[in-house]
Amino acid sequence: MSRPFRRKVLYIPGFDPIPPRRYRELFRKESPVQAAISDYRMELVRPLHKAAFGWQTRGSFPEGEAETQFEVLVWADLVQDSMRRGIAGTYMQLFSTAWAYIGTGALFQLMKLRRGPVLAALYPIVVLLLQALVGLILAGLAGWILTKLTLWWIGLPVALAVFWGMLSGFRRIDNRLFAYYLMHDYAFTAQHRGAYPAELEQRLAQFGDRVSQALSEDVDEVLVVGHSSGAYLAVSLLADLLRAKPLPEKGPALALLSLGHVVPMASFLPKADRLREDLAFLSENETIFWLDVTAPGDACCFGLCDPVAVSGMAGPDQRWPLVISAAFRQTLSPEMQKSLRWRWFRLHFQYLCAFDRPGDYDYFAITAGPLKLSKRFADRHPSPARITRPVGPGRRT
Repeated sequence: MSRPFRRKVLYIPGFDPIPPRRYRELFRKESPVQAAISDYRMELVRPLHKAAFGWQTRGSFPEGEAETQFEVLVWADLVQDSMRRGIAGTYMQLFSTAWAYIGTGALFQLMKLRRGPVLAALYPIVVLLLQALVGLILAGLAGWILTKLTLWWIGLPVALAVFWGMLSGFRRIDNRLFAYYLMHDYAFTAQHRGAYPAELEQRLAQFGDRVSQALSEDVDEVLVVGHSSGAYLAVSLLADLLRAKPLPEKGPALALLSLGHVVPMASFLPKADRLREDLAFLSENETIFWLDVTAPGDACCFGLCDPVAVSGMAGPDQRWPLVISAAFRQTLSPEMQKSLRWRWFRLHFQYLCAFDRPGDYDYFAITAGPLKLSKRFADRHPSPARITRPVGPGRRT
């Protein structure tokens, strides 16, 4: 009996302060649903017995047996640190982030691509300003009433208390509004005008070490998966890795799966030279396979935008990424689409979930099945609706 196909998956989350356990639980919940729909068997065997956080799967598919080790490359602590700002600090972020995108012209370039992610970027700015306006109106009303009651000497302190109380109240319900969360997200990307902060560069180097170690293990494929902001981090760490040394001749295949990317939010900023160069380098590398999956129905990503081309970094030798659509309108039933309507964050995570009318994109078969990414999509053509026009500031020399 031949041994099962073996894979190592290294997953990079997006800007997410929640500990990585959520990804294991999401996989545990959704994988049996997809297996039942797509007629294969898969089980979570046990967690990894190492310091890293992850889990293992064993599956039986029409193409054969497979075993996969999943590991989450954690940067949630950096996200949490960046979110430790009070109300005043968040409003300072609002103005600095707005200037980073508007003052540099990046926002107007982004508007030439997809409206959804641009509206998502404007959402926290508008909501936070409206919250401040409501607070000012109520504070002014309280001050006016006290003045009419000839209690003018306590009008200002009460007005300030009302204003701050309103802002504090809005922040307490941000788990429903997500204005503060999104503001921190865009501020993290814009804080250095697209350049990576030192602590993130250090973390990327650690991630690169993990990928390098995985390439020395007895597996058939090392698959790096980057979701949302994690997609451009995956590009940079793989570019660093492949520049440093060639892949082992007899080692496992190396592949990249980018999901729901927001690359232009970073690559369109003026100091994102490092990311733009990484995109150009990786797009021409012959030793990897890079599949990019987005969906126009995901308003939080740049659906079907070739991240290399729209950033202005496509050259004559571009090979990657292979851009395809998750096609939510075809792969999700009308009933499921209705249940997800207006749930923008849930739709942004649909790439990691079960589809009740699956097409050729199946997260669980891709990550836990017995086919290499390059073999599974060897005959797949790019989506005819993909956007490749150069809009960003990058230009190949």
